[in-house]
This record gives sequence, structure tokens and C-alpha cells, in this order.
Amino acid sequence: MPAQHNIDSERELWDTFAESTKDKVLDADPVFCWTQYAGHGPGPELLGDPESVLEIGCGTGRALAYLTQRGVKATGVDLSPVMVANTTERWGPLGTRFICAEVLDHLSSTKETYDAVYSIFGAVWFTDPAKLFPLIAERLNPGGVLAFSQPPAIPGAYGPQGMYKGGFAGRAMYTYRYSYTPRKWESLLLKAGFKGADVQVLDAPEQDHIGTLIARAVVS
Repeated sequence: MPAQHNIDSERELWDTFAESTKDKVLDADPVFCWTQYAGHGPGPELLGDPESVLEIGCGTGRALAYLTQRGVKATGVDLSPVMVANTTERWGPLGTRFICAEVLDHLSSTKETYDAVYSIFGAVWFTDPAKLFPLIAERLNPGGVLAFSQPPAIPGAYGPQGMYKGGFAGRAMYTYRYSYTPRKWESLLLKAGFKGADVQVLDAPEQDHIGTLIARAVVS
């Protein structure tokens, strides 16, 4: 049975997250890191040398602010209006643009194109890739890059994985995360029209800690 996404319910979940992180956003500094470990792993060089980028599921906006400061035209899309208000207040004065929208709706309706689209523990993790990847490919300029990172799949647990917010009591608020092997991610990217797809798991800086799945693909 396919995942049953309820956008209104998921927006409420992410609004709650945004409210809990508002102080961190307003006090944050720009930073770009693909992994969950500070100073670990590659940096924005995975995007190539883009003039324009779109971050999907942009959260706190810190990565977009980092790119904006380096002269990149940076746009972020997030489902939560609370988060978009917070990030616009914090990073809007730099010139970073934030859009409140569901990612599939935005990619289906916008006419804008980008040199790179990326997701750091963001929308790629929470959106059906069979629907998402073809839409991203259409919005990339020739030679454009898609890159994303997220935790690797738990062995044997593949496809959409249901996730409740904050424990198992109270009103049900949930979303879905999508987890696959690196080989399956590469297959999904190639099927969507990308070429040269490369997906690997980067080990954590400390043994036996959770690594990071990092993917990069380009369009012709």
C-alpha cells in the first residue's frame, strides 16, 4: 500500500518543529554541511559552481544563507509557513528567498530553472522519489546537479517508513521518510532521466555511529 501523505497534517507537524527551533534560527550563523556531524564530510563543492540553487525542504535556511553570501542566487522551499516566516526574517535581508509550498506542487507549477537543486536531510527524505526526481530534472538547467543527503536506510527496512512526531501518545501527527540502498537510489535517479548518478554512504567520524547517505547526479 502506498504512503498516505496528508499535507495539512504534515504542515502542522513541521510548523511545530519550526516553532521549537525559532530561537536557533534567529541566532544562527550561515553554514553548509551535508552530514549531521559538524565539520565532517564534503562541502558545497558537490553542487559544482552554480549561479542559482534551489533547496527543497530548506528548514533553518543556514545553507542557503551560506551560498547567498558567496554570490549564489539562492531560493528555498519549505512546507511550513512558520519556518518560512522565521527564515525570511533571519536571512531575507541577505537576499535569500524563501517560498512556502509543498515541493511537488511547487516544482510542477514554477517556470524557474536552476543550476543545482539540493536537499540536506530535507524534502528528498520525505517525498516519493518516483514523483520527485522527474520534476527536479525538468527544473534543472543543462548540466545541472541534484545532490542530497540523509541517514542511510536501516538494513532490511526500505521504501516509505512511517514516523510519528514526539512519542506514541496524544493526537497522531506523522509523516513518511523514504529509505533505500545506494544502488536503488541510483536506479531511481537514472530512471528519472539523470546520468552519472553516484550514491554512497559516508562513515561517521566515530566508529559505529550513524553514517550519511550522500547522492549526486547530473542532467544532460
